[in-house]
Amino acid sequence: MKRFDGHHCFKYQASRAQKRKQGFLIPVLLTGLTTLCGISLSTPSTMAESSSASAAVIVVSACSLSATNTAPHTASIPPGTYQADIGSTTLKAFCNDQGGFAIYAIGYTDTTYGKNTLTANINNELIPSSDIATGTATSGSTSNWAMKLATNSGATYPISLNNGFGAYSAVPTSYTKVASRESGTDAGSGATGAELTTTYAAFMKSGQEAGTYSGKVKYTMVHPANESAPPQPQQPTAGCISYFANASTAEGTMGCQSVTDGRTVTLFASNFSRTGYGFAGWSDAFDYATNPNAHFYGPHEDITVPTGTTANGLALYAVWVKSTGNLQDANKVASLCGTGEGALTQAPTDGTANLTSVSALTDLRDSQTYAIAKLADGKCWMVENLRLDNQYTVGNNQTDPSVTNASLSQGYNPSFIGLADPESTNFDNGATPNSLYTTETGVEGKNTISGSNQDHRFPRYNNSNTSQRAKNTTNTNVNTYSYGNYYTWAAVIADTTNYATNNQGVTATSICPTGWTLPRGGDKNNEVNNDYWNLVVNGINNGTKPANYGSRTYPNYIGNPEGSNVSMALRSYPTNFLYSGYFSISSASSRGSFGSYWSSTADALYSYRLSLNSTDVYPGTSFQSKYFGSAARCVLGP
Repeated sequence: MKRFDGHHCFKYQASRAQKRKQGFLIPVLLTGLTTLCGISLSTPSTMAESSSASAAVIVVSACSLSATNTAPHTASIPPGTYQADIGSTTLKAFCNDQGGFAIYAIGYTDTTYGKNTLTANINNELIPSSDIATGTATSGSTSNWAMKLATNSGATYPISLNNGFGAYSAVPTSYTKVASRESGTDAGSGATGAELTTTYAAFMKSGQEAGTYSGKVKYTMVHPANESAPPQPQQPTAGCISYFANASTAEGTMGCQSVTDGRTVTLFASNFSRTGYGFAGWSDAFDYATNPNAHFYGPHEDITVPTGTTANGLALYAVWVKSTGNLQDANKVASLCGTGEGALTQAPTDGTANLTSVSALTDLRDSQTYAIAKLADGKCWMVENLRLDNQYTVGNNQTDPSVTNASLSQGYNPSFIGLADPESTNFDNGATPNSLYTTETGVEGKNTISGSNQDHRFPRYNNSNTSQRAKNTTNTNVNTYSYGNYYTWAAVIADTTNYATNNQGVTATSICPTGWTLPRGGDKNNEVNNDYWNLVVNGINNGTKPANYGSRTYPNYIGNPEGSNVSMALRSYPTNFLYSGYFSISSASSRGSFGSYWSSTADALYSYRLSLNSTDVYPGTSFQSKYFGSAARCVLGP
């Protein structure tokens, strides 16, 4: 989504004196606007028998909103008088997004979002008791002001008004859609786009004190037209960190995290989801995309509670990244994760709000979208936990949220179809015996381990046997969506041979999307092939090995400050590893205090893993029994 923010600022002067000469003031601020079109050409074939070369052309979205003043927005209005059509500004919109665009308005007096009054300045002194509210009355005992828009019928292509703003209306206190073009935009060569005229009106009661009254309305373009309204600040609860989805199209709710000034706390994992967007972390600024002072935090990062939170609360906003393609699209992934133009920059580790280092891609298998980033080891990683499960409709690969475990046999396959062939997106070509679900109808996670049946449950979305995603309301840090799914090692590597691997063996199969792999682990004799080691030791910790490296085959960072510093870095933006816990027997354990992530490296009974708590980090060097359930992350292979 691209945005343009334009501020219309004007003044009314209320006085018993003669009308004064009208003036004009309309500052315009351009933010978050991309107008460049990019073209990329593939390398032509050099074979002698080739009769033609191929080319790929990409035209990026180019949308803009501009404002041109045609009459001043300043008027001198005698008390007891109504004056309309004050000022005139033409808003010109151009957008090549075939999904159209929308224009939103909000009061922005004193650069405060939602403030829709006219601020009273009387004898060079601000007098809040004399401020003028918004409204549409033309007479009476209360002063008020209003806004109106009109479409230009002679514009290159039409734009329609929304919410009655073709008449004088009150200035909204939250972002409100005032105009839109709902369908494809094809303005033709040399087009000037769509045009709106904006004007204002005011009524001054007979007793209105003489002075200067100033206000603003902010207009913002978003595209496509069905994109959610622009974000705006929210009011946190005193004594709490309040978490906000920051998008009207997001699902999920989160409770208050009770805190006090100066205390160190671990942030809550996110329980918000948003179709077509990856979750990249938290920000202390709602307008993080354009705010140079914004700071980003990982979903389980430790922070020191700022002074004033006890009295006023602290608002943190979800950072969303829109999907730009598919995880299985090799060309798209190579472009993002390579070194050429348009590639992701290596993500900073200091919380800098640099969205050029983060993108998002969608898994073709179940339409789940994941934020990705180029991390400190130079590789692209998914920076969210895998949420893939086996709720697929046979034949069209679509998730059906109405399906329950008991009905899986009726048109659905309970065996996580497709795991045996992770390179395929076809989920109706047979089954694997060891996966999230057994072939026994309605029984979850019963796998054969070392010759005996162990009943271990690995439900969708963390033991929440429900068709709903991200609906949990909680005042604890058990927020299920970000934790993803738990998998047995057999499930996560798509194993069909009852866990039969050699010591230090690395499986090439996994449930990661095509082109992505499960990270490798191993002891210190296999550092070069341990993806977790390379990320943690060589990347995040700048090559500094654990202090016990010389005395242990499976070294780890342990204690304060050695282990705590590494743990903090892993849980910070953009690495975003979570204390997602693990599944044992039939329940989740240690969520919110311990993280466990599978690797593709194992022996007959155990697998290496990345594990972390507040003081210890095993960089792919600890073991876990394969029948436990752990989280999964995917890294771009090999």
